[in-house]
Amino acid sequence: MSSQKFSPTTAMSVVIANMIGTGVFTSLGFQLLEIQSGFALMMLWVVGGLTALCGALCYAELGAALPRSGGEYNFLTEIYHPAAGYISGWVSATIGFAAPTALAAITFGTYLSSVIPELSASWLACSLVVALTLAHTSNRRSSGGVQQVFTVLKVLLILGFCALSWLLVSEPQDVNFLPRATDGAVLTSGAFAVALIYVNYAYTGWNAATYLTSEIDNPQQSLSRVLILGTSVVIVLYVLLNFTFLHVAPMSAMAGKIEIGYVSAQHVFGASGAAIMGVVLALLLISTVSAMVLAGPRVLQVIGQDFTAFRVLARTNSNGLPVIAILSQSLLSLMFILTASFESILVFAGFTLGLNTFFSVLGVFILRWRQPELLRPYRTALYPLPPLIFLAFTGWTLTYILLERPEEGLMGLGIVASGGIFYLLTVRFGGARQAPRQGGSD
Repeated sequence: MSSQKFSPTTAMSVVIANMIGTGVFTSLGFQLLEIQSGFALMMLWVVGGLTALCGALCYAELGAALPRSGGEYNFLTEIYHPAAGYISGWVSATIGFAAPTALAAITFGTYLSSVIPELSASWLACSLVVALTLAHTSNRRSSGGVQQVFTVLKVLLILGFCALSWLLVSEPQDVNFLPRATDGAVLTSGAFAVALIYVNYAYTGWNAATYLTSEIDNPQQSLSRVLILGTSVVIVLYVLLNFTFLHVAPMSAMAGKIEIGYVSAQHVFGASGAAIMGVVLALLLISTVSAMVLAGPRVLQVIGQDFTAFRVLARTNSNGLPVIAILSQSLLSLMFILTASFESILVFAGFTLGLNTFFSVLGVFILRWRQPELLRPYRTALYPLPPLIFLAFTGWTLTYILLERPEEGLMGLGIVASGGIFYLLTVRFGGARQAPRQGGSD
């Protein structure tokens, strides 16, 4: 592996760490308010996982055919128009990474301060962002090493929690995980659609490696393995975790609660379970924040490469790392942490980010139609089923948000519209230059 590239292992750890964040440890409580079927609850995570895996298969083809960092920014620019890519980058920069980074960091601080009350949750959150920013602006060896260590720790802690819960629970819950006659109606209900929105948000991050494609060793050959294996690992972990939660704690105790990990730990380990789970979840969230600090700034970097008004964001240090972009995203995250204004953004983040991925996956069809001779080192397996499945489930949830949650949907569309306005202003007053060709030097 070149010393100037991230290894596929590091890229896979970015995918896993980006996906496993606060969502899987908080959303079951909301799902239980409307759904009491063990089978339907598990199907939520299976369907969400299938959707994410189909998306990963499609992104593997796009990333191999268009091997440049930036994720959806790169894809939408090449497939549709620079304006579409700019808007996507605007969404990723403002909502996709900075706000979830702040949320994960605050959750880290909250769990840790619950164990050690003398510590401030907000300052713990800020300290974590600052420490990881320093790690990811040094060099790729340190950056990749930090990411791999904390991701491995995250996976081991989840597996350990599940194993200990199964072994030590004194009163397993009587939950039926096999389908019943009434489950068909549940799976097609509005409640299932709403719950799937939360699940899809928990799976967000399966596309993380495409944000640093140019920095992965041999991306045209390795990106497909990175995305598919990383997503598959998370699907297994999510199903195990939610099975464990339902197996050890009563549904009534978890319904409406955010701290699902605390509740389940208390039923397994007793009074000390909350403290133990607080430390465990805090450790798990370090790699989540780390992965977002690592991957997100690459979107800002390629925007800086393409638009002269933002060329400062493309500057790199002696090790080729986009220091200005990393610092910019981290400063925005710190602002969210200190003001807590990001909470309103996260309500509609699932809708806005869903639009990003929807049009990117749709681009698989468009790119094959427009450029059939384009070199594709990887082609989507079982095509056209994966993009059709992804578009069907994602389109269903997006439509449901617009119909049943118009406020959140319209706010998401407002973010998209504001990105379009900034694009026009940038081109008119800041000027733009031609983006580097795919496969060329960045």
